[in-house]
Amino acid sequence: MVDKNEIKGAAKELGGSVKEAVGKMTNNHDLEAEGRVDQAEGKTQKNYGKVKDAVHDQTH
Repeated sequence: MVDKNEIKGAAKELGGSVKEAVGKMTNNHDLEAEGRVDQAEGKTQKNYGKVKDAVHDQTH
């Protein structure tokens, strides 16, 4: 079963990719950096969800 953190993390990671791309296209370095931060946060949240799901599977 997919944990809600995996879904939310993937969405945040995707949004960060879009922000980074828009920042690059518009030469907006702040937006580009914000996009990279969002991607990192999303990846972390997604991985947390995967670990949480794996632990749940092992204990039930």
